[in-house]
Amino acid sequence: MIPGDALLDTFINANILLIVAYALWSVARYAFHRLGLSHSYATQLRLLNAVFVAIVLSPFLILAFTTLQSSGYAKSVNMNLSDMVVAYYLNGGFEMQATEFERLVNLRDTFTNNVVNAAGWMAWAVICTFLVGLVIGAGRLAYSMFCLHSIVSASYAWRSFGRIRLRLSDKTLVPFSTRGLRNYYVVIPSHMLGQRQELTVSLAHEFQHLRQGDIEWEIVLETLKPFFFLNPAYHAWKRQVENLRELSCDAEVLNRGRIDVRAYCDTLLAVCQQTLRKDRMFVVAVPKVTLVTADRSALRDGRMTFLERRITSLLDLRHLRRPRLLYMATLLPLIGAIMLTAIAIQRPGDWSQDRLMLSTVVNLERLDEINRLSTFGRIRN
Repeated sequence: MIPGDALLDTFINANILLIVAYALWSVARYAFHRLGLSHSYATQLRLLNAVFVAIVLSPFLILAFTTLQSSGYAKSVNMNLSDMVVAYYLNGGFEMQATEFERLVNLRDTFTNNVVNAAGWMAWAVICTFLVGLVIGAGRLAYSMFCLHSIVSASYAWRSFGRIRLRLSDKTLVPFSTRGLRNYYVVIPSHMLGQRQELTVSLAHEFQHLRQGDIEWEIVLETLKPFFFLNPAYHAWKRQVENLRELSCDAEVLNRGRIDVRAYCDTLLAVCQQTLRKDRMFVVAVPKVTLVTADRSALRDGRMTFLERRITSLLDLRHLRRPRLLYMATLLPLIGAIMLTAIAIQRPGDWSQDRLMLSTVVNLERLDEINRLSTFGRIRN
């Protein structure tokens, strides 16, 4: 059984890596914009997914690195951030009392031990907040899946291709796709049977989502959402994935040359009008990927809506040359930075020479304080 402190430590590392990864992604996105590559939506989506996989696999890299160190192959290699800070302090990098510095360095260990042992009101507040958020998030996810199941179950079978099931629904006004344990479901509003253009665009769009694996990624992100509800980087990351998958899907469908740009934009606008009148069950039903959704918050704030951004990108659609080269040239530095961060933020292992020296300085500082108080007491007597 995995110890509680190791599990909590892994969870803290995952949150830190998400924050670092989103910061690195923001830098990469800014570079794309400056280099005129902001239209490389498919490449950016693949980068986000690959970095997320790297975060998931980081514990295995750490295990391999720890194994190499214990075997003596990488014993002299120390990339732990805490040890580096201790060494910098002992070399006179900055001024601070040794006791205060030691308390600051051990802050994470203290927090982890308090939470695992439920010691103190702060630890109980953290535990209760996390559990309440987890229960609410899990309950919301369960209810959303129930609503989605109700919509799909109430729809009518139309056609099937292998594992893909096309269904018609009188309850939804917006096309969407989802999946079960085995089959994929593309649900189309019944009224679209009489609107050939909207039907063609909707099917092409949802089929492209299936090709890109967007449904699986939506399931993963929605499942993890209750665990990372306190991490703003996770919510920002999820929004980026949602936006890029729609932009990428739009570009890929039009690049096939079978659908006119005007017909595609007209369909997006027509379906968006329907989303403004959608029912509550459809709003909360997840995990699914839809053709379009109405951004009500942007309408209220007077900002450019995501639909406007999609249409603008479609009108300025450009083909990216050598997408694989751009993908690899960006992915390798991102993965390298993530892996180095994953190793650097680990809790330090055995007592190093610098940590022993810091402990000695702390003890001397405490002895000096005790002697000073004792001398002050004798003078008063």
